[in-house]
Amino acid sequence: MEPSLGTVEDCESSCFGSEADLNQVREKMIDEDSAVQLADWFKAFSDPTRVKLIGALLQKELCVHDLSVLLEMGQSAVSHQLRYLRNMRIVKRRKAGKTVFYSLDDSHIEEIFVQTLQHTKHG
Repeated sequence: MEPSLGTVEDCESSCFGSEADLNQVREKMIDEDSAVQLADWFKAFSDPTRVKLIGALLQKELCVHDLSVLLEMGQSAVSHQLRYLRNMRIVKRRKAGKTVFYSLDDSHIEEIFVQTLQHTKHG
């Protein structure tokens, strides 16, 4: 038989909190605007297509055509996802004549992506 995990009511009637200084914790908590921005940023990583795009761009700078071939998707669908990632400052673009090349915006993206991927594989 599994032990009871208790309920919120149990905690409300028997828990008097910890010895933590909650004011000190509150002062260091993330502000509302930053919390919203961070949540939106992580939403960008919630789509498998965008994750694959980032994974490909982790290897090298690529054009929309190359990305559409790699992901076996239409160029307009790839462009749509790249626009979303660009608006979130996850990827950046560079024009060379009529060709637009995409790459990761900065090394932070690579670090976060690689660390998260390692965490998911860390059984």
